[in-house]
Amino acid sequence: MATAWIAHPERPDDVEPIREVNVAAFPTEAEADLVEALREDPDAWVDGLSWVSETPDGQVVGHALLTRCTVGGEPALALAPCAVLPGWQRGGAGSAAIDGALAAARDRGENLVVVLGHADYYPRFGFAPASGLGVTAPFEVPDEAFMALRLDPSRPAPRGAIAYPRAFGV
Repeated sequence: MATAWIAHPERPDDVEPIREVNVAAFPTEAEADLVEALREDPDAWVDGLSWVSETPDGQVVGHALLTRCTVGGEPALALAPCAVLPGWQRGGAGSAAIDGALAAARDRGENLVVVLGHADYYPRFGFAPASGLGVTAPFEVPDEAFMALRLDPSRPAPRGAIAYPRAFGV
């Protein structure tokens, strides 16, 4: 049965459910701690770009976060982490949160989004190997796992190495 996901920007009452989603979706609390550290970093946090997906009865089951990074010294966004409660995975909750976050970024005039993730998942949103846009990672990573998306293909996108917010630890 398909669920009609409700996706919206993070609200104050979503903070604890977001932590719970990230703790449940990953083997350690590192991603949940990362979200909290990014939320406290005014250089990284962009209001309106932390999105949740919830069931029709209001249970938060998915989360996608875009934060400020730079590519070649120019502003860009990093998509990470993305998480869905294990019992709700593979049902569209993650896609709903990601779609909402990307649309909000596009509406704000953002252009470049970078993600390190599964090569068989993120292309459905338009992501392709970042190397094709001249974007490099500060660490060794398979080309197909480090991806980028231009939200407005009519505009030039920055090129060069990505610099993640300090909370990423790279």
